[in-house]
Amino acid sequence: MIPYFYKLICFLTIPFIFGSIPESENNDFQGQAVYLSKSRLELGRWGARMTEAQKKAIAIRLKNRLEKEYTLTFDKEASLFVEEEQLDAISGATDSWGKNFSAGENYKNVKINSQIQQQEFYGKKFLIKDVLQPIDWTLGSATKKIGNYTCYKATTFIPSNDLLWYSFSWSRMRKTGDTTESDEVSETQVEVTQVEAWYTPQIPVRHGPSDYWGLPGLILEVSAGDTTMLCTKIVLNPNEKIEIKAPRKGDVLAKAEYQDLIQNKMLEFRNNRMRR
Repeated sequence: MIPYFYKLICFLTIPFIFGSIPESENNDFQGQAVYLSKSRLELGRWGARMTEAQKKAIAIRLKNRLEKEYTLTFDKEASLFVEEEQLDAISGATDSWGKNFSAGENYKNVKINSQIQQQEFYGKKFLIKDVLQPIDWTLGSATKKIGNYTCYKATTFIPSNDLLWYSFSWSRMRKTGDTTESDEVSETQVEVTQVEAWYTPQIPVRHGPSDYWGLPGLILEVSAGDTTMLCTKIVLNPNEKIEIKAPRKGDVLAKAEYQDLIQNKMLEFRNNRMRR
């Protein structure tokens, strides 16, 4: 997803999707879906102090964080979700700082209930291994067309911290670090995010972008809070078969261990800067 020190409001683009509907008995079925995330920067009270030229300059500088493209490669059992690398709009280099807190390669296997995500934090690779995040979807009757596909609406609620477990924010650290209430009280105050997804049974796989999965059809659009991802292109059964491999390089950690690692490191950076 997108950086956490400012608020994002995403907007949709019109998709162009093509491909043939997979045969249910085709064991070699495979596909690729491209997802586009476009966002508008909202600066809140800081924006009131800025000129229009300053706001425009910030939007240009952060373009590679506000507009992202991803590719999901999938078959009936497994999928691999990867962000396409972009160059910084100003420097022409990759966004090394943002990369520390963005989602890495995300491998999911719905048959064995497994997820492996490779994260890179300040040049060191980690493999975050876990079971698939359980999602209690509520299926609706509303439909709409996305490209050539009829999609159905599904909704759910997910703890907000679970959506951005690979990220870091000072506000989240303050909330977890200053908690003095009992566990029972804290549980009632867990922030949740409403998620809206649109899936198509015409592509009968249980995959989707990012951590989303588990619906009776490929998820073509998903909105969570201020972030929306929309599928803009699908290729089914490409001429050249693509092997879907789980990432293998990196120190193995659980999600909670990885969160502790990046929070402790950022706290160390802050303390060192204050001493200087």
